[in-house]
Amino acid sequence: AATATAVLNPDFRYLRATIDGRVALLVLGYVEPQSDGPIQVWYSAEREVLRLQNGRLVGAVGLTTEWRNVTLEGPAPWSSLKNSVLTSQWTRIRDVMPGYRFGVRDVLSLRAISPPARNALRDLDPERLAWFEERVRENYLPPARYGVAFDDGAEAVVYSEQCLAPKLCFTLQRWPAIPQSAKNSR
Repeated sequence: AATATAVLNPDFRYLRATIDGRVALLVLGYVEPQSDGPIQVWYSAEREVLRLQNGRLVGAVGLTTEWRNVTLEGPAPWSSLKNSVLTSQWTRIRDVMPGYRFGVRDVLSLRAISPPARNALRDLDPERLAWFEERVRENYLPPARYGVAFDDGAEAVVYSEQCLAPKLCFTLQRWPAIPQSAKNSR
């Protein structure tokens, strides 16, 4: 509820995160240009850092499980599966802490799905988004889900449910869900 009433600085971009029923706002620190899509680096007030590339987690520091040196090999653009019944397969390689598990290789499959009946999406109709589910073949992590907006030929993940470990899952949503400029024009 605090995020709904928080006074936000319009000069910053925010990400609403929920974990175990707690809600936090992260602020976009910077964007790293990459050939496979820019990496957004988000910071919490508690000094946790999340790195997202095309909506997918490609790094997390400051949490009970951390992902470092994450490489995505061959994920299909969201638009290529938007209206398809096909499944796309790709690979994620990551280092995991604690225990420094180096080069953990995940084979993932991505497919379009119907808007989920249950989600933590706020202030946005799920029917306005294209939905995708991503599963790890080894099935030790719960499936990830993504809500993607396609506006003016651009695609952007505005909501996701992702896990760093079987019991460390959270939702991420661009915040506010409706840009301030759109609210002010009503």
